[in-house]
Amino acid sequence: MSSLVRTEQLRGEFPLLVSGGPYSVVVLLQGYAEPEGVSDAVRADGSVTLVLPQNRALVSSHRESPFGGGGANTALEEAARGPMVVDTGGPWAREALLGALAGQGVAPGDVTLVVGTHGHSDHIGNLGLFPGAALLVSHDFCLPGGRYLPHGLSEERPLRLGPGLEVWATPGHAGQKDVSVVVAGTALGTVVVVGDVFERDGDEDSWQALSEDPVAQERSRKRILSAADVVVPGHGAPFRVVREAS
Repeated sequence: MSSLVRTEQLRGEFPLLVSGGPYSVVVLLQGYAEPEGVSDAVRADGSVTLVLPQNRALVSSHRESPFGGGGANTALEEAARGPMVVDTGGPWAREALLGALAGQGVAPGDVTLVVGTHGHSDHIGNLGLFPGAALLVSHDFCLPGGRYLPHGLSEERPLRLGPGLEVWATPGHAGQKDVSVVVAGTALGTVVVVGDVFERDGDEDSWQALSEDPVAQERSRKRILSAADVVVPGHGAPFRVVREAS
């Protein structure tokens, strides 16, 4: 028996909380992309998502100790014990981001890991708000102060950050180095924060024109749709992935 896949927009007020254990997901800011004027100009900003560990005691224990001296895998697992921000929006969204974090009781200094799904300015424009966090931007991973660590991320080898929490290599939109964050075990199932692998729900008419590697991105999109129950796209509302037996 095969299954048919359709998508439908996830309704709710922002910030949008998807509770879960061991991690909850909060979509802090919804990305957008809107044509402006009579030229080809577009006004855009990327979605910003917060991943929170259920056991907030882990956060305080992390903040009392520095990152360990081990390799990338150990450092990533330590960093993921505290609040994690996935994409930061553009620098013009700085105040909105600070306000959205404060609404969740999180200060920039509380954030222990920032993941940038790719290197475009509307997705990593506020990295400077988090100098004390470890940074995973595309495939570059560094600790505070700029100590870079190799990690071996590939499509065949995801990075495990914690139980049900992974970073996947999902190439295509910005070339070979895009990543997505996968959070299993939420109240809505598996949530995947994908950057611009999906611009928005129903982007089939436009994503290829924006892709540096459409073949790789098509592969990434199929992989995400096969695993996700909810997708947080780069420039639109989160959407459900509904599978129906044919």
